[in-house]
Amino acid sequence: MKKEHKKETFWHIVLRYLFIAFGAGLAAVALELFLIPNSVIDGGIIGISLIINYLSDIPFGILILIFNLPFVFFGYKHIGKNFFLSSSFAIVFLAVIEFPLKAVGPFVTDPLLATAFGGILLGAGVGIVIRNGGALDGTEILGILLTKKVPYSVGEFVMFLNIFIFGWAGFVLGPEKAMYSILTYYIAAKAIDAVIQGFDETKAAIIVSDEYEEMAAAIGKRLGRSVTKLHGKGGYSDDEKDVIYVVVTRLELTKLKEIVHDIDPSAFTTIMDTQETHGSRFKSAIH
Repeated sequence: MKKEHKKETFWHIVLRYLFIAFGAGLAAVALELFLIPNSVIDGGIIGISLIINYLSDIPFGILILIFNLPFVFFGYKHIGKNFFLSSSFAIVFLAVIEFPLKAVGPFVTDPLLATAFGGILLGAGVGIVIRNGGALDGTEILGILLTKKVPYSVGEFVMFLNIFIFGWAGFVLGPEKAMYSILTYYIAAKAIDAVIQGFDETKAAIIVSDEYEEMAAAIGKRLGRSVTKLHGKGGYSDDEKDVIYVVVTRLELTKLKEIVHDIDPSAFTTIMDTQETHGSRFKSAIH
């Protein structure tokens, strides 16, 4: 019997759209109060819109609608109706709120401060929108559509497009503003990652040791973390043994290494970054 998926509740939808509006509002503040007054741009469709706005004085809000909505519409077939509705709402909200913000005037006039804080606010806003199922920039959607026909990945396409955009910015705004724009793009990208992936940095460790029983017990007793035993086989010796998999916070990593070294100094340990960790059991630990 096929299991039916639960539908999103009305209040969950309302809360999600409130977050999308908040994210789009943050992006609008970053653009109108920090970046645009200082002739600093971002990458992607937002960057193209900003350059054309600088050249023609066509309102940025209208440009972002013209360039983004067609790609969001085409993305409907590949990502789904919820993405289309969420993205359309975010883009329209950004365009609408951008007009009254023009009358406020620049928050800072120092290009470096505008770059740093504008990039953080823009990245946070875009990240909040993405985390809630939408998008403010159709660049990646365009990449998905085009890379089905050309032998390049979406990331490579976005990188190529941004090289063109920042090169164009160098001619239009000057090399100094173009370099500030590249810095803005980098800061915004890091802020997007932080919002989407979360700030709780965790590490996953895989430990191969003949003392896996004692190792697992010590990690549970001294660190308060449960472990998962994976059944493995040595590629060289063909010996079967259990492998320990455990997830810890960044601050617990040193203690985990001490436990492993105390029990089996010759244990083979691999430590990896993890983006997100969920589950009620992970929250509590002994320290």
